Amino acid sequence: MSDVLATAYPRLAMQLPKMALAQLPTPVSEMRLTTTRGQRVVAVKHDNLTGDIYGGNKVRKLEYLLCRARDRRARRIATFGTVASNHALATALYARSLGLECTCLLSHQSKTPLAAAVLNSHLKIGTEVICLKGKRAERVQTMRRTLQGRRISLIPAGGSNWVGVVGFIAAALELAGQVSAGEVAAPDRLYVANGTMGTAAGLALGLALAGLPTEVQAVRVTPDFVANQRAMRRLVAKTAYVLNQLEPDIPGDLADRIRLTSRDEFFAGGYALFDAETERAVSIARQELDLVLETTYTGKAMAAMLHDLNRQQHRGKSALFWNTFNSQPLPATAQRPADTSGLPDEFQRYYD
Repeated sequence: MSDVLATAYPRLAMQLPKMALAQLPTPVSEMRLTTTRGQRVVAVKHDNLTGDIYGGNKVRKLEYLLCRARDRRARRIATFGTVASNHALATALYARSLGLECTCLLSHQSKTPLAAAVLNSHLKIGTEVICLKGKRAERVQTMRRTLQGRRISLIPAGGSNWVGVVGFIAAALELAGQVSAGEVAAPDRLYVANGTMGTAAGLALGLALAGLPTEVQAVRVTPDFVANQRAMRRLVAKTAYVLNQLEPDIPGDLADRIRLTSRDEFFAGGYALFDAETERAVSIARQELDLVLETTYTGKAMAAMLHDLNRQQHRGKSALFWNTFNSQPLPATAQRPADTSGLPDEFQRYYD
């Protein structure tokens, strides 16, 4: 089951290779959770365990994205994110493991407990960290100045282009295999944090491809100019179209078959901001499910699932929580290092 997409569609695998970075399949388990309507059984997909170097949902995407960079003989990977971006750090760590240099163009965000530790991790592994700020023209100028003339393979924020989405089509097929094996019942609803949309888009397409009736609840955690229904439709449609062109056995109308609902009501006022409902969800996950979550992504997805389980209209509906948070220790602590000269001056604020 380590490469379920290649097994199901070998012609596609020949045209869209990947490198083995993740430890798959990730486990799935069923646990009991207390709600206002009594005890409920919920399923958890433990994608926090995707890799030894770094876990979480980014590794599945990087298997395809970094393979493409290697095949194009790139010497350096460049990507984008915010200061505490899981994607940017995961990309830098896995690029380094492959002998590739990495540039991360990072923008400011609200200060979180992880921000300083992530910056220190970049320092420790030698990531080239660039501050991406200002309006569009200034950002474009920074990107050109940084990237031109260097044999770079560019990975989008979150790894969320059609290539990265394929990683989560495979993930959904992996879940379908676990359902068929009796490891877990097919859930009515699957709850996942929705940042740059690649994870939710891939899961929705993969579940449709597998013929499972599960509805993906994509819980938005980024501003609506990043994650919105129009952009999601474009990403889903492009991915489905390209895959059908590469492998005609993949239905041409796959994008029309998905079951995906965008949830905006748990955004909590901004990216990396949180409210009491998010904090409560993180606490319940730790106490009752033994899950370590955070308040930027997974805490909001958990808050959405808890909200629904406590509602009469969702009584009898089974739920699966897709844990996208890395559970591997970071390479560095949050303590201010003696030398921060490898970071932009603007990022010193995250140590205050």
